[in-house]
Amino acid sequence: MRYALVSLALLLAGCVNFGEDRNAQPIVHYVLADPDPAPALQRQAAPDPRTLLVLDTSTSSFYDIDTLAFSRSPNTRGYYQYARWTERPGKRFADLLRARLEAQGSFAAVAATGSHVRGELLLDTGLVEFYHDASDPPGSAHIVLRVELIDLKNRSLIGRTRLEQRVEASSYDAAGAAEAFNLATGRVLDELLVWLDQVKK
Repeated sequence: MRYALVSLALLLAGCVNFGEDRNAQPIVHYVLADPDPAPALQRQAAPDPRTLLVLDTSTSSFYDIDTLAFSRSPNTRGYYQYARWTERPGKRFADLLRARLEAQGSFAAVAATGSHVRGELLLDTGLVEFYHDASDPPGSAHIVLRVELIDLKNRSLIGRTRLEQRVEASSYDAAGAAEAFNLATGRVLDELLVWLDQVKK
């Protein structure tokens, strides 16, 4: 009797697992990737002699999570139950952005803020939207990126823009959405580098 009571107490407290649900769907982790990390522009002139500092990409609290987000109707959002990013989108996007900038070679140096490197320019980006628009199968990856380039020496705003990409998913599920996110991310990075090359002159 005493054993039964102790077992019941432990089970209710969540301390003991008497078995696993063999039918439970496994969680799949997706890596946000840049499908075409080659420089978007062919450099013909010498690189800008200034150092560009790149802030980590900010996100709203809803997207600052490793779970894939979706929307089935206007002005609503939800999370996939069994689909995760390996890194939060804002942090990962910033890493991909810095890799693109370094590969392009448009600046004397590219560094993350907080790396104890002094810079003349600051690039600030923010993911305004980052979700699978699943209202119409198979849906599409929807990315909206806010971008600002700041002159640190003069403490002035050089330019500001808003970039948006929608890429249709190959299938009506998290796997199709993740693949579309990669393509959309690559296209946003293409647009950002072109804009940056124009506005910094």
